[in-house]
Amino acid sequence: MPKKIVAGNWKMNNDLSQTETLLKDLKKQVIPEDVTVMIAPSFTNLFKAFESTREHPIQVIAQNMHQSQKGAFTGEVSAGMLKSVGVQTVILGHSERRAYFNETDDLLAEKINTALENNMQAIFCIGEELRDRESGDHYEVIQNQLKNGLFHVSNDSWSRIMIAYEPVWAIGTGETASPQQVQEMHHYIRETIAKQYDRNIAKNVSILYGGSVKPGNAKEIFAKKDVDGGLIGGAALNAEDFMAIINAFG
Repeated sequence: MPKKIVAGNWKMNNDLSQTETLLKDLKKQVIPEDVTVMIAPSFTNLFKAFESTREHPIQVIAQNMHQSQKGAFTGEVSAGMLKSVGVQTVILGHSERRAYFNETDDLLAEKINTALENNMQAIFCIGEELRDRESGDHYEVIQNQLKNGLFHVSNDSWSRIMIAYEPVWAIGTGETASPQQVQEMHHYIRETIAKQYDRNIAKNVSILYGGSVKPGNAKEIFAKKDVDGGLIGGAALNAEDFMAIINAFG
């Protein structure tokens, strides 16, 4: 059975004081035992967040990392640096990294390799844009992102990989993916992994939905067979909203 996971991606939000306040609010909450909860603060607040949640079930993860172990890469952060402050999981290939920072499938394959070589877990993000959906190419786009970014890894490596499906066209655009559209794509992702590897790997990989999940729609989305949780953006910045999403599992 795949793990139920709710991961909050804070993006470029919350200074140190705001981070401390949100962490204080979150630590007051009771986390369901069957749900793995993660938060991804900014790099500058990772250590503070890790120290603050050391005795709490919330896991602190990173929003990105460089593919090299070290070197002359001004402004970048390595896997070793993340692990040194307690981080064991990293988000890779987020749609914003692909769009604004030109991260390609080949680059992301390198980053996946680096994460695995450092015994880290990765949440690997994939998703199509509106033009792909409208042209009917959305399944092909997803297949290529999986193939180019992940399908070189060993069978054993899948125990440390999670998938986050982000329909870019349904994030901050006014467009909405229906729960049925979400289920169809999650099922397709699972079947594509099963064909490349085997049914057992596909059955156990956690596939999260990352398309504007909110307290009002989380329960219906999480009820779908192939949806194992969510990668949450804006709603993760409010403790009450984030907990409502976490508690949306039936």
